[in-house]
Amino acid sequence: MINVTKTYLPNIEKYKQYIDEIYANGWITNNGPLVQRLEQRLAEYLGVKNIVLVANGTVALELAYRALGLKGFVITSPFSFVATTSSLVTNGLLPIFADIDPNTLNINPENIEASITPNTSAILGVHVFGNACKVEKIAQIAQQHNLKVIYDAAHAFDVRYKDQSILNYGDISTLSFHATKLFHTIEGGALIINDDELVQKTRYLINFGIENAESIPELGTNAKMNEFEAAMGLCVLDDIEEIKQKRKVVFDTYIKDLQGLIQFQELNEQATQNYSYFPVVLKSEEQLKRVENALHKEQIFPRRYFYPSLDTLNYIEPKQEMPISRNIAKRILCLPLYPELTSEEQNTIIKIIKNTLTEFKQ
Repeated sequence: MINVTKTYLPNIEKYKQYIDEIYANGWITNNGPLVQRLEQRLAEYLGVKNIVLVANGTVALELAYRALGLKGFVITSPFSFVATTSSLVTNGLLPIFADIDPNTLNINPENIEASITPNTSAILGVHVFGNACKVEKIAQIAQQHNLKVIYDAAHAFDVRYKDQSILNYGDISTLSFHATKLFHTIEGGALIINDDELVQKTRYLINFGIENAESIPELGTNAKMNEFEAAMGLCVLDDIEEIKQKRKVVFDTYIKDLQGLIQFQELNEQATQNYSYFPVVLKSEEQLKRVENALHKEQIFPRRYFYPSLDTLNYIEPKQEMPISRNIAKRILCLPLYPELTSEEQNTIIKIIKNTLTEFKQ
């Protein structure tokens, strides 16, 4: 069976060494030494000022909204993982969608301004599949209308834009460290925040709002990362360059062998790539299903990231229709991509896709 991704598991002996350390000191959670170590190493590796580790990427988004005091409407992309939208709704915020660019798959800044009202408090952009948004244009719009900017950067680990981390843009960027991600901590996530006061507020928020034994200045929650997850993160971070290099080989092979046969995502030329995903856009949903079924017959399971378009969710109010996002969502497929994918396995995937596309034309 070949799935769209496969969790990277580091050397078990190295992981056990960290587990022995946890057992020796008895510190399992509540900002333990491994969490502190991982925060420091990640800040240095990513080139960011402050990073706050949390339990998962969804709670990272929710904490960003609360830290910034968002209210009312938040303009966001209809083409993302469902958590981008559902996290807004569960926090009493109304997602107002701005349709995407059909080539980059990111929110189109040209569609943002028309959706701004006096009740709008923020723009929530998504670096879809790690492809950097048009951050300068979004910043310009936000400044003109006094809006906060959050980036769901779940896919954008170690992406750089104009020689600095893409995570430094906006008021807050959030990461997901789920087991399926390029870098993972089993479950986990992070907030990247430049404002030191906001960092301190967020640290209270992740621990029930507690400052110390005598003070609870914020309405908080329990969003802490534990030591076992941090141990996994430290191990994976040791191997991250090798992981990226192996993924790049798979990524580049898809580009070389499928070029001209299928639509690729248009990538930001001023940004680096981290090779997290390999999305392809088929000509129609019927063609997508043909390719998908042909792969399934050989126990190969790509993923329809992201389907359905989020503006179609039944709990979204007010109702909105995003035609470009809906169209892309019906035609996009992410192909298997992970370090352990062999050249033989990848060649099989490519051959099936080519044969299916040829048959579909006939």
